[in-house]
Amino acid sequence: MKKFKNIAIAFVLFASLGCSEKKENKAETAELENNSKIKKENKMKVLFVLTSHDKLGDTGKKTGFWVEEFAGPYYTLKDKGVEITLATPNGGQAPIDPSSASPDAATEFTERFDKDEEAQKLINTTHKLTDVNAADYDAVFYPGGHGPLWDLANDATSISLIETFNSQDKPVGFVCHAPAALKSVKGTDGNPLVKGRKVTGFTNSEEDAVQLTDVVPFLVEDMLQENGGIYSKGDDWSEYALQDGNLITGQNPASSVLVAEKLFAAVK
Repeated sequence: MKKFKNIAIAFVLFASLGCSEKKENKAETAELENNSKIKKENKMKVLFVLTSHDKLGDTGKKTGFWVEEFAGPYYTLKDKGVEITLATPNGGQAPIDPSSASPDAATEFTERFDKDEEAQKLINTTHKLTDVNAADYDAVFYPGGHGPLWDLANDATSISLIETFNSQDKPVGFVCHAPAALKSVKGTDGNPLVKGRKVTGFTNSEEDAVQLTDVVPFLVEDMLQENGGIYSKGDDWSEYALQDGNLITGQNPASSVLVAEKLFAAVK
């Protein structure tokens, strides 16, 4: 009888320990889930705004966004754990400038993009710009290509979005032709956002080199200066990017990754 009593006591103790362990495991699981949720909520979020325009003036040729100027910053930020959302004025597929997909324009990032079905799906299914909210993101980045000269430069939603990011003192980044999107953007003082600020963008000489000076609706370098920007540049096709407060600009495709790195550091 005593033997059975000892067994019963042992069983009760074992059951009690088991329940205690289960409670501890549940608590640990809940804590891990909570930490995971907090980590996800604290994850840096960046909005990429690309062009929807695919016609190169009256040339009959196609344009769009420049692949390197998307791919370089995209992978630079993604590899750092940044959550990226893509948007365009029209939503849906963002047009790629055919010239930027040629072997001559290939980089390690464009080659990675060519093999990345997930990234290509994002490019083909962008959000419509009117559906995004600046409050949901830590920063915004505009890749270039000639397309923005025709649509983003005059897009009311894009203009308002940039002004909202700026009023919230969040980083706004642009590379190559993308500073065209700043053409009608105002700062909190009502003056052009670039007025009195250090900026760069695709140079007149670079535009002349690609023989599109007489095709584009305006020259990025001229526009930035006319709007009061303190414009400067590096050698043609060299890496050159500037940061003035929350405004970050890059000169050309070679500058895209540097702009992304500055954007990341500005948020962090």
